[in-house]
Amino acid sequence: MIWWRVAILSLQMLARNRLRAILAILGIGVATFLLSAERAVHAGVRDATAASADDTRLIVYRANRFCPFTSRIPERYVDDLLKLEGVKSAIPMQIIVSNCRASLDVVVFRGVRAEDAKAVLAPRMRVLEGSFDAFLARGDGALIGSALAARRGLRVGDRFTSANISVTVGGIVESDGPQDRNACYVQLPFLQSAAGGIQGGEVTQFEVEVANATKLTEVAKAIDKHFAADRVPTSTRPEKAFVARAAEDLVAIAEFAGWLGIGALVAVFVLVANAIVLSLDARTRDIAILQSVGFRAQLIAWSVVVESLAIAFSGSLLGAGAAYASLSFGQFGLGAEGVNVEFQASLPMLGLSVTAACAVGVLAGFVPALTASRRSIVEGMKGV
Repeated sequence: MIWWRVAILSLQMLARNRLRAILAILGIGVATFLLSAERAVHAGVRDATAASADDTRLIVYRANRFCPFTSRIPERYVDDLLKLEGVKSAIPMQIIVSNCRASLDVVVFRGVRAEDAKAVLAPRMRVLEGSFDAFLARGDGALIGSALAARRGLRVGDRFTSANISVTVGGIVESDGPQDRNACYVQLPFLQSAAGGIQGGEVTQFEVEVANATKLTEVAKAIDKHFAADRVPTSTRPEKAFVARAAEDLVAIAEFAGWLGIGALVAVFVLVANAIVLSLDARTRDIAILQSVGFRAQLIAWSVVVESLAIAFSGSLLGAGAAYASLSFGQFGLGAEGVNVEFQASLPMLGLSVTAACAVGVLAGFVPALTASRRSIVEGMKGV
């Protein structure tokens, strides 16, 4: 019970200098906001690029091509793909992006055939607004991923223009895949014409679904071998591997952001340590009086640790909460070469950021706590 009462007393002492405490909490909040944002970037990169044993999707691209603007494959390849052993489905897909380089707001148009939209896309998507029928009823109809719709404030029936392509929103869809959530699906003939090509001519890539996940690599090699002697050879990778290669710049950004996270924790340490040292300097006499009435060294140290934890917890909860709200409502992400990496906000991320900041905060208050607990009553009274 005495430990609990000392903790309450420590919080009351902290409230005596509210301005100093508020400034420290705000500083820690900013640092934790940056830490949470860095963790969200890492989570998005991991989700978009980490392969799993259940992956069954391959991306067939033109060999030695990277940006969608340069990958051109005859649409007729789809017939050969469907005949290969282990191939469950193959979707010819035209892709046009508003910006091929790394950018915070990339619009990715994906042109698919109507029959593929019904047979392959519909089962993996959930319609939030509108319908697939409304999308297919218009030549310029579009299915907008939920993240893109939130980012651009789009609703069903809105007219949307990007990369000199104008479409009408026929539906807004949700999906487990980050690429689907950030894409604008349109009908393939429409997008081929909009890109200056001809219907049934060339596409950017093929999305291939294999029947057996364990034979993903085997099927990929078979595809490239089949088209190796054709005028347009292919390069086939698992979808996650394809995204990882296309998003190399984004992965590099995420790795650099790791240093930002370390810097944020260092800032938390410095801010907490500074606040505690200043607080103890102002309370030298108070601590000496507590010692004179029987407070043991352990209780003095405990009061300082509680103060450190209170500052760190308040600031980190403020910063992590602000980051969670911003990322959830902002639907932020990075795009490059037609692929997207989302900044993923989650409650586990919130808890991790708060826990890390609190641990660093307690560590920052440890040395001042030992110093205060070992100071004699006479020394404390002389410091007044």
